[in-house]
Amino acid sequence: MYGSGLRLIETCRLRVRDIDFERQVVTVRAGKGDKDRTTWLPAACVPALQHQISTAKQQLDYRLLRGRVPVTLPHALDRKYPNAGISLAWQWLFPATRPCCDMDGKVVLHHIHPSAVQRAVRHAMRAASLPRPGSCHTLRHSFATQLLSQGTGIRTVQELLRHKSVETTQIYTHVLGKGFAGVRSLWDKRAPWRSGTLPPGDAGRQPPSLAVTGLQHASIGVGTHFEAWDYLQLIK
Repeated sequence: MYGSGLRLIETCRLRVRDIDFERQVVTVRAGKGDKDRTTWLPAACVPALQHQISTAKQQLDYRLLRGRVPVTLPHALDRKYPNAGISLAWQWLFPATRPCCDMDGKVVLHHIHPSAVQRAVRHAMRAASLPRPGSCHTLRHSFATQLLSQGTGIRTVQELLRHKSVETTQIYTHVLGKGFAGVRSLWDKRAPWRSGTLPPGDAGRQPPSLAVTGLQHASIGVGTHFEAWDYLQLIK
């Protein structure tokens, strides 16, 4: 959820076939609005996911030995491909702990319930003694804000999150503060005395007072090509 920007239900519904290690891509199927999308697979998650797929294969082999218990399939796919429910590619990446019955009364295996993931996140937050509240969706928010703070284009973030409108993605820019995308105020860039330093060759000079610089900046007027620091350089 944090590494790929997935929603909670999208994470629960991942299947083995949705993980592409070679291209490092995660495919989200039938997400919000019943739309598919792709997002990246963090390299740090590859070993854990490979282990999870190995576990899913062991669970499949165990179920086949004890009886045919397929996983649930979308859109009556089990009638078109009868063996898809017992193939590794269609297995849930995070399956439930025990089978259940579908609407037709057939015993099947569903994915993990979202409430189980929510409980695990709450327990982890309490164990870490985090002072701020949070949830599974907080991880998705963090994914977006971190990308924007690193300078990623807002359209790219919109595509990764699959927001219908860019205005929804722009909400994340309000929590970034002054360090948004690494951008600094032009005044801070042109006024090195604000950080206690002066340009080379001016080490012996005292930084001008803010009152003087403010008056001089105001006297330049609108429409000129000079900025405050350029003007100060001329009047030294």
